[in-house]
Amino acid sequence: MTTRGIPRRVRGAAVAAATAGVLAACSAPGGGGTGGGASADSVVIGVSTEPDTLSPLLGYGKDGNSKIFDGLLAREADLELKPALAKALPEVGDGGRTYTYTLRDGVKFSDGEPLTAEDVVFTYRTVLDDKTNNTAKSELDALEEVRADGDDKVVFTLKYPYAGFAARTVLPIVPEHVAGDQDPNTGSFNTEPVGTGPYVLTGWSKGEKLTFKANPDYWGGAPKVKKLTMAIIADDDVRATRLRSGDLDGAVLPPNLAATFEDDDGRKTYRATSYDFRAVTLPTGHPVTGDTAIRRALDLAVDRKAMVDKILDGAGRPAYGPLPLDDDWFAQDVARDRDLDEAGRILDDAGWKPGKDGVRAKDGRRASFTLYYPSGDKVRQDHALAYASDAKKAGIEVKVESGTWEVIEPRMKSDAVLAGFGSTGDPDFGLYTLLHSSLAGDGFNNMARYDNPAVDEALETGRRSQDPADRKAAYDDLQRALVKNPGYTFLTHIDHLYVLADRWDGPTTQTEPHEHGFASGPWWNVEDWQPKK
Repeated sequence: MTTRGIPRRVRGAAVAAATAGVLAACSAPGGGGTGGGASADSVVIGVSTEPDTLSPLLGYGKDGNSKIFDGLLAREADLELKPALAKALPEVGDGGRTYTYTLRDGVKFSDGEPLTAEDVVFTYRTVLDDKTNNTAKSELDALEEVRADGDDKVVFTLKYPYAGFAARTVLPIVPEHVAGDQDPNTGSFNTEPVGTGPYVLTGWSKGEKLTFKANPDYWGGAPKVKKLTMAIIADDDVRATRLRSGDLDGAVLPPNLAATFEDDDGRKTYRATSYDFRAVTLPTGHPVTGDTAIRRALDLAVDRKAMVDKILDGAGRPAYGPLPLDDDWFAQDVARDRDLDEAGRILDDAGWKPGKDGVRAKDGRRASFTLYYPSGDKVRQDHALAYASDAKKAGIEVKVESGTWEVIEPRMKSDAVLAGFGSTGDPDFGLYTLLHSSLAGDGFNNMARYDNPAVDEALETGRRSQDPADRKAAYDDLQRALVKNPGYTFLTHIDHLYVLADRWDGPTTQTEPHEHGFASGPWWNVEDWQPKK
């Protein structure tokens, strides 16, 4: 799961990117396009957002699939871990408290300098430094020490056995000789990165595009796609228009727009299942959303199946909690139907009585609150409007408003937000930052400021136990506790849809996290693509 909940990278870029997208619609940003003369060694992709930074020290690429960097490990198409900068999977010792990695021979950074164990040590120590503004550092809470053992061996020592640790070592490795003399928060490395990955950044026009060239000395072999452009186009309709015109080779699209390309012989549609869910944050400090009865009633009032059918055109699943219902960690007994009668009984018992206008009230306070969604995101807008309509049937007024993240972020403490979260790899990765009380209000972590001792206990058990059965029991308990006392109204898990010109062999998809489109999608493995013959 992404620890920032909703990516900061949209902020400030949304309006500028949409405007730039319209103005640039007649000229391809990277020379791609699906016309007859299009080259298979260049690809232009349209995505909705851009990163705040390209530095792994601040969280970029922490879940893998960065085109500029590599981690010690990487993921296969089925998400199984495989060696990357390490020669092999780690040697685990001391009852799960030590992980030892041996580095691959001959790996160099794109500036020609060799990768060493000290680069690995520098990367992890800097991420964990209190002075580094990396909001994801809590994901490495188990790490006590990292040290180099010669030039090619790295030893991690944990405070406690942590079942998910190996998957955390997909974290991209940064060169100490470049970033070591810079402030990790403000240094030029954030926009001028140097890595070991298959591509090298050649330009970044904020709010417009990022361009990359293939790294001819990449340890995994020089990519056949020589030029990669990520065009930042916040508006879904503009992205679809540019794809249809041939200005883009591929794009991430909402279901209704992806469906318009189904009969296009020159393009293929890819559907990726995901952990990405949409939910309404319900701040506990708000006099209405902080009432458990209101939160339980809203949970029962929403028609999740209708949202999947009508908003997502079937490209998704109802969300009964933060874990997808087809996930091995999902507690099957928490799936529940809409029940307006029970919602009404809960509100009646709590003293929320219907008013003349149909809106309930208690002690003179109306059951009313504001729900924000980010401007330009049609899928979130539709979720917000459907949520408000469902809530009204229970006597709760939800006033829907759009705004940029500059508008929304200062209001997250007191107002509800139509948010997106979800992370792959291990349940701890997404659930801890979403729900643990210690992270309440920490940026986009625990946006609802949720505080439930039973959930905290389950999170700690799930994080620290090595026994799969104990972990499963803990996460089952957590999901049941969320039904009794929800801090969010979980709505849908979304399948991600992509449309791509059919000029290459090799594109496929993985099960994806919330933060997708930039290094996910069918271009997650673009370095392995081959031109069709």
